[in-house]
Amino acid sequence: MMNSIGALKRIGFTLLHRIASPSFLAALGVLIVTGWALFIPPYIGMADNGDYFRILYPNGLFFHLPDYDSRYFGYFVRTYGIFQYYNENSAMVFTSQSLFIRAALALNKLLYSGEVFDLRFQAAIFTVLYTVGIYLLVEGLTYKVSRRRGWIIAALAVFIFGDTAYTAYFQSFFGESVMLVALIFVAASWLLLCRRRFNDYVMLGLFVASALLLTTSKQQNAPVGILLAILGLSLLFLRRGRPYRPLVMLSLVGLFVAGVGTYVLIPQEFVHINQYHAMTRGVLLGSTDPEETLRSFDINEQYAILKDSIYYEQYSTVDVDSPLLERDFYSQYGFGSVLGYYLSHPDKLGNLLNVAAKQAFSIRPAAMGNYEMSAGKGFGTQTRFFSAYSLIKKQGAPKTFGFIALWAVLNLGLHLPGFVQAWKKRDFRQMQKLFLIVALLLAGFSGILVSIIGAGDADLSKHEFLFTLAFDLVTFITVADAISRQLLRPGRSTVEAAGVSPEASPKGGETT
Repeated sequence: MMNSIGALKRIGFTLLHRIASPSFLAALGVLIVTGWALFIPPYIGMADNGDYFRILYPNGLFFHLPDYDSRYFGYFVRTYGIFQYYNENSAMVFTSQSLFIRAALALNKLLYSGEVFDLRFQAAIFTVLYTVGIYLLVEGLTYKVSRRRGWIIAALAVFIFGDTAYTAYFQSFFGESVMLVALIFVAASWLLLCRRRFNDYVMLGLFVASALLLTTSKQQNAPVGILLAILGLSLLFLRRGRPYRPLVMLSLVGLFVAGVGTYVLIPQEFVHINQYHAMTRGVLLGSTDPEETLRSFDINEQYAILKDSIYYEQYSTVDVDSPLLERDFYSQYGFGSVLGYYLSHPDKLGNLLNVAAKQAFSIRPAAMGNYEMSAGKGFGTQTRFFSAYSLIKKQGAPKTFGFIALWAVLNLGLHLPGFVQAWKKRDFRQMQKLFLIVALLLAGFSGILVSIIGAGDADLSKHEFLFTLAFDLVTFITVADAISRQLLRPGRSTVEAAGVSPEASPKGGETT
């Protein structure tokens, strides 16, 4: 009898050990926390800051609440009207976000209503995708790692990526929701290619698809597509021959073109908005002699009166869309000339980078509330539910660009020994970890630089979302590798782990 009970216990423990993998537990934890926050009253979401109309109307939705304007910034609105007849609104921006809105709208019409759209359908789509992404991300970090160490990594993943400062975006029309899911998949698929986990072609397809969604989610992400396409060239050496290498090249060329195309397709209206802020809230910000600064751009010094102003001011000293400004102001400078100015005035660039650093660790913008008006919360109230990480990060992180630079150097330095060891073994899979870290770092820095060069300090807390997400991913990967003892002393290479000698596959590549 005792032997039978002991055998059952052993079987039960074995089943639990197999089912409760770190990746499964991490995904389950994020799913439970996110499901509780977004789908159980009081619902958590993001209030509109005035940007929703750009994506709402072109996708067949409209504001159907008569008092909607009074809820800007303060209250999250969950339901919207669905156009019943001809929609004359054309797309204001080219964005992959529309794909998810259309999918949610179709699901809404099928299961709920053809007249009223409930944001929970979009949140459900993002939650499912996010859960899968977290599973793959943790799997890429815990594959062949002991369960106990893997469970610690899984708990850390839930603590960081289950934070409602991130997941509240799923119940909004902000493009950050797409960026969050897409970058998680980019990192996860690259890690899985590095660890030789799952099918290479499937992981490559996942990497390219998620990179495309990320690049085209917002215009400011155009450089990200170009960066990923260039650094993605390292993936060419994972396998040899056809069809792998031609497929990788074709995919990366497509990603590069998508990055360029996303920049080219920026509507002129948004070009002017960003260009205006680049000068008034960037170059002229803090300038002790704005007239002299304007003269360096061959701009009439009388426009110094626009210093520190914003495009949306109700009572402006000049019509920001006037032909006069187009001829004498906007036409005199662009992204390149502003970048050149900062490079020739590193002190001003440093000051602006420190301004950006003060907002770089805020996942959730301070201006937008998270509750519906019916929840009875005060105007602009933000949730504290499962938000310990975002609060600690916001309050505890040093708010200087020097810290950011030191953090980047530290992470690169910690991953360098593993890269050197892999290089000596000609193991291109193990080398991928450093390429991923570099890609995430450059993507994050591009989020800061593009924001301040392209639009000054205007709405930095949202524009720097890509950096704060990249910061968390890089930190998480580094800490996870330290926990699994794969950081300074990487384990056996994936080729050796598979029982194949490196010499059997020249230069660490693999035959098809």
